[in-house]
Amino acid sequence: MAVAALAKSEAARYNGRMTSFVIFSCIMAAMGGVIFGYDIGSAGGVTSMDSFLKKFFPEVYRRMKEDTHISNYCKFDSQLLTAFTSSLYVAGLFATFFASSVTRAFGRRPSMLLGGAAFLAGTVLGGAAVNVSMVILGRVLLGVGLGFANQSVPLYLSEMAPPQYRGAFNNGFQFSVGVGALCANLINYGTEKIKAGWGWRVSLALAAVPASLLTLGAFFLPETPNSLIQQGNDLKKAKELLQKIRGTIDVDEELHDLIAASSAAKAVNHPFRRIIRPKYRPQLVMAITIPFFQQVTGINVIAFYAPVLFRTIGLAESASLMSAVVTGVVGTGSTFISMIIVDKLGRRALFLIGGVQMFVSQVIIGVIIATQLGDHGGLSKGYAYIVLVLISVYVAGFGWSWGPLGWLVPSEIFPLEIRSAGQSITVAVSFIFTFIVAQTFLAMLCHLKSGIFFFFGGWLVFMTVFIYLFLPETKNIPIEQMVGVWREHWFWRRIVGNEEEIKMDDARHP
Repeated sequence: MAVAALAKSEAARYNGRMTSFVIFSCIMAAMGGVIFGYDIGSAGGVTSMDSFLKKFFPEVYRRMKEDTHISNYCKFDSQLLTAFTSSLYVAGLFATFFASSVTRAFGRRPSMLLGGAAFLAGTVLGGAAVNVSMVILGRVLLGVGLGFANQSVPLYLSEMAPPQYRGAFNNGFQFSVGVGALCANLINYGTEKIKAGWGWRVSLALAAVPASLLTLGAFFLPETPNSLIQQGNDLKKAKELLQKIRGTIDVDEELHDLIAASSAAKAVNHPFRRIIRPKYRPQLVMAITIPFFQQVTGINVIAFYAPVLFRTIGLAESASLMSAVVTGVVGTGSTFISMIIVDKLGRRALFLIGGVQMFVSQVIIGVIIATQLGDHGGLSKGYAYIVLVLISVYVAGFGWSWGPLGWLVPSEIFPLEIRSAGQSITVAVSFIFTFIVAQTFLAMLCHLKSGIFFFFGGWLVFMTVFIYLFLPETKNIPIEQMVGVWREHWFWRRIVGNEEEIKMDDARHP
């Protein structure tokens, strides 16, 4: 109740409305999500194309086509194949920490510009690849691009959006991820039919389209008012921009909070050292656990390897790619629903609903595959389509919960002085565990078989309980007033202390 009252009173302090200027700026920035989603979809699709496997991973192709003795679950178990997928995330992990310094010192726009340019270079190299080294090097450049984009875009969206619409705007990042993945799945389905066998080049190279839009858009986008003030630009310019994006001249209350936050930020020379202090402990815990939980929902089993997984259960090459299109449509649609309701229903409710929905569907999928799919052969057509429906139910649950909220909540809870550091930790944890899942999934599928679904189902139970107990509601609370939700929470208030205790701690550790 106290947090709800805080949200209502604080949101009412700021004036402003939804403006076309903000909408356009956020659409262009969200291209960072499109390149992320397109890469996920294209990588998963081309690794199931015969022509791609035959050229770069002939051992996997031979096992799939000729080896009748190897288990269904082990045909795609190749460390070189998983290195193709996961090399991107190793590069992104290192890039995001460098991106933190760029974002803090120079602003959100330069990070988006660098991210788009690096991703663009990676698409050129991947589309033109003639050997596996070129393919993997292209993936590394894509990872650098995503490291910068994922670090800066969620921050940009959260800082530009009015508090009462921040959830919808930030969920637009995950919606863009879904749009990118859906476009990739559709292109994969079409290019797989190119008889000459070079369709995979088209799939990889077309990622240059959203990368170009992000790169060009970054030249014309405005910097956020938060970043302008943090960089020491004149207040007149920041105020004029704030008036423009809020659609009103009465922005004094919000400007005052931004200046106060900037003053605190300038006093912090080592944000990564600062972030471990008790007053930031709740935000740090969330910056680590939420992206970790997002990866162990099992979504990357679907996102990276959906066509591979569908081929494992007996669908043909073309049918497996179309199945990935279906799940892409479902994921994008559910994320759009989340954009509409997140600022009304709240973050916690969507987390809990999605967690239960994903758990139930994962368990049923595991039971069907355990009882109906042996080491050889495939599922009957009826059971294969039941699994497809259940995967769609699972993807819908992720699409309106852990997908968008996994980016939204970490980007809105940090005070300005540690915001870029906090976002870097979030992205780094995401990349670390995305890499681990991507690198180990095919081996886990080979050894655990249907148990892989129960493994991720167990994590879903744990993370849903965690959210219920430890995440306070953050809807409608201005981003610079977010610190109050932790002092009102039944558990975190014991760690962060009250306002006087925090001031005393600040005095002891300036």
